[in-house]
Amino acid sequence: MENNLLELKDITKQFPGVLALDHVSFDVRPGEVHVLMGENGAGKSTLMKIIDGIYQPDEGIIKINGQEKKISSPIYAIENGIAMIHQELNTVLDLSVAENIFMGREFGKGIFYNHKLMLKKAKEYMQELKININPNQKMRELSIAKRQMVEIIKAVSMNAKVIIMDEPTSAISDSEVDALFDIINSFRKKNVGIVYISHKMDEVFRIADRITVLRDGKLVGTYAAEELSTEQLIAKMVGRTIENIYPPRLEHKIGEEVLKVCNVSSGSVLKHVDVTLHQGEILGLAGLVGAGRSELAEVIFGMRSYECGEIYVHKQKMNIRRPEDAIIAGIAFITEDRALTGLNKKTSVKKDISIVTLGEYCLGGQIIQNKKENKVVDQQIKALEIKTPGRNQQINKLSGGNQQKVIIARWMLSNPDILIMDEPTRGIDVGAKFEIYSLIQKLSKQGKAILMISSELPEIIGMCDRVLVMSEGKITGEVSKEIMSQETIMMMATGMGGESLENR
Repeated sequence: MENNLLELKDITKQFPGVLALDHVSFDVRPGEVHVLMGENGAGKSTLMKIIDGIYQPDEGIIKINGQEKKISSPIYAIENGIAMIHQELNTVLDLSVAENIFMGREFGKGIFYNHKLMLKKAKEYMQELKININPNQKMRELSIAKRQMVEIIKAVSMNAKVIIMDEPTSAISDSEVDALFDIINSFRKKNVGIVYISHKMDEVFRIADRITVLRDGKLVGTYAAEELSTEQLIAKMVGRTIENIYPPRLEHKIGEEVLKVCNVSSGSVLKHVDVTLHQGEILGLAGLVGAGRSELAEVIFGMRSYECGEIYVHKQKMNIRRPEDAIIAGIAFITEDRALTGLNKKTSVKKDISIVTLGEYCLGGQIIQNKKENKVVDQQIKALEIKTPGRNQQINKLSGGNQQKVIIARWMLSNPDILIMDEPTRGIDVGAKFEIYSLIQKLSKQGKAILMISSELPEIIGMCDRVLVMSEGKITGEVSKEIMSQETIMMMATGMGGESLENR
């Protein structure tokens, strides 16, 4: 169409041994949200990197505002009105919010920046988008959700006409999703085109005007959002139907108490928190971003100090002050941010899996027994059905779902009794989610006690035996499986729930 902001025609991209994109066409119209869907490995990221100038297509045509262009670099993309907000956020943690917003476009001459003007402009953009963040604050001090908002402000400050959002809600709460959608709707009114990548079905149908589906590097089709049901969309993505998004609960008994957190307080983020977790139980931890969920996990795993309170494992009081203490106590922790704290993406699958238990494969604590290490790594790859060409594959070449399986495999080698999983399906497609859910069910049946943190309430309800809800650093409610609903959990998450609903 002549009025397309962006048009890609017959884009083909090949890497050694992989045809990543096979004659894919895609376009963006003014004021629309065009959602791009597909499993991990379908070609979404490759297509977006071509739009952003990171990759060059082997074949095909790109037009911006009807004129054929060669997008040679991300800078060229920005100069032509295209901004991309990556799932793995490109922020400099030791610079301020304002400095990150205007990085490479600082006001002033040479090394003499006009910081006052940058702060002023940053505040103006925040007011326009109704985002409340201190522009002087260091990025390191912000939650992932707020860092995401800073990236959105940066895109707006570039006067972009096409904004690509890759999993923008993967780390934010439902209330912050609502705020993001308000921002997106304001973009619509300004005729900005949004390319939106997400694996969250409920969000897709809330925000999409059109949906394009890729599978195995090929275009399945482009559809008006109202033409598709959730089931139809999933079938187009995975090439098959998935009858249930969540696997049926494997029958087993929930056993004795494994973990008990008593009256734990940590700074201003945790206030007299009590938690109990039992053998074979999947305990959900719900709440809005900033409620203290991840901070509680960090305290249990020894990553964060606490001023008062006690932690018991198998009814024995533990002095957990470092991750090493937690590992010795039989606790494992899958963190929220795979890229930052979960994986060493420059190393191999083998090294990522064996890193925690490497000492078990060493002679005299120094010489690694490669045969022994290879054997246990291969066993984990097979047991967790990790899709990789081999143990020596670089970890960043795997899909998000398989990267997550590598992290789980690493911790399974330490044979933990307690597994803390913070946003375990963040950034993972619907097919891979089902595999992760099935794995979690299998681990709980084996007797592992699982503390599962998630911002997706359907996931919490679909997977957990019991849910604790947090708000402003406190436990504000407990909900049993029988009465779980998004409404009751949200009431507690906003501080309106009061005592446990089980006792009402």
